[in-house]
Amino acid sequence: MRVNRGDAPTGPTDHLAAVQRRTLTLLVVAQVVGGLGIGSAISVGAVLALRLSGSEQWSGLAGTMITLGAGALAIPLARLAAARGRRISLSTGWAVAAAGALVTLLAAVVSSFPVFLAGLLLFGAGSATNLQSRYAATDLSAAGSRARHLSVVVWSTTIGSVLGPNLTGPGEVVGRFLGIPAIAGPFVFSAAGFVCATVLVAVLLRPDPLLTAQSARTAATSPTEPAVTRARGSAWRRVRSTPAATVALSAIVLGHAVMVAVMTMTPVQMTRHGAELELVGLTISLHIAGMYALSPVFGWAADRLGRRPVIVTGHVLLVAAAVVAGTAGESTPRLVTGLVLLGLGWSAGLVAGSALLAESVPDDERPAVQGVSDLLMNLAGALGGGLSGVVLGWQGYGGLTVVAGLLVLPTLALLAAERTRHLRDHQR
Repeated sequence: MRVNRGDAPTGPTDHLAAVQRRTLTLLVVAQVVGGLGIGSAISVGAVLALRLSGSEQWSGLAGTMITLGAGALAIPLARLAAARGRRISLSTGWAVAAAGALVTLLAAVVSSFPVFLAGLLLFGAGSATNLQSRYAATDLSAAGSRARHLSVVVWSTTIGSVLGPNLTGPGEVVGRFLGIPAIAGPFVFSAAGFVCATVLVAVLLRPDPLLTAQSARTAATSPTEPAVTRARGSAWRRVRSTPAATVALSAIVLGHAVMVAVMTMTPVQMTRHGAELELVGLTISLHIAGMYALSPVFGWAADRLGRRPVIVTGHVLLVAAAVVAGTAGESTPRLVTGLVLLGLGWSAGLVAGSALLAESVPDDERPAVQGVSDLLMNLAGALGGGLSGVVLGWQGYGGLTVVAGLLVLPTLALLAAERTRHLRDHQR
């Protein structure tokens, strides 16, 4: 089996191409049902936290615990993938998320806010697994198609994630039928979606794409060719020493912080103005559609126009979202528009930033750097979600969007500095 040498098989044989097609198909299906699990609960998490805690300030912890859980599992799942392959890593992540959904249901039944937070911590494994699935899509992809393959998996989350928040009404019916608080009903759909994703990946992700790619690279190395040994430093040191990787990490991490901070408090803002849960669910659905539906467009643009222009576009969209949502007042159409723009900005930054990060570091250091990226991304989201309730209570929703919008400035400053260095070096 002949493949080109490099960071991934750039000219896969028919066998590798077939494995890649099978992998992408399965990842898409798993993302749909897993996204359904995430979306089912995301629109009621802050509201249920508000009811269990009795405080708007504490309601922001719902998003915080989910993102903390995702961050805490980012590196362990990456290490598990490196040791055992994507199948074991991804199925484990979905299984932990299913357990978290069940714990949140228990918390609603016993009216325990601490148990609810513990359940959300485990629930965050769904977000971590969802994010790491995009890397599984690139294990066997050619370098020129990496962004597009990555974006297809990101896009596939649209279906489940958009349908999920609209199950709020049916979730209430299921909750009453099962004798649990109606507001917690959507977590039943979350548990079911995560269990389905676990089974799909554990049973059908064969052969494992990461292990297959590693075998292909080993086969491509001539036995007479000396092994290349590269000094291995920490992933964080590698990012700091590589300007392009620093820009990519900033775009991913800060873009996620903006999105989580605004999205987490939007259901609370809407319920303040008397919006029904169904309308809240519809708003979050449209926001999630913005996050995922156009990701293939951003993937195509990142391959054709370059990663940095798409990152800038994403950050401009985030600022526009902050302005529109922050000035919406009681206007639901204006708030929905702001939330859609928020999702689009996040999508552009994630797709282009992930592609830029992948190509900015050596192949053998890439998994560790990607794990650190997901860790910092989720920690930033946790911080943004946790502080969003405090800022909401202090300065209101408009003040929250102003603070969130300012978070894009470091990435834009890094891009400007990089451009200045490039021009200066070109003039020498």
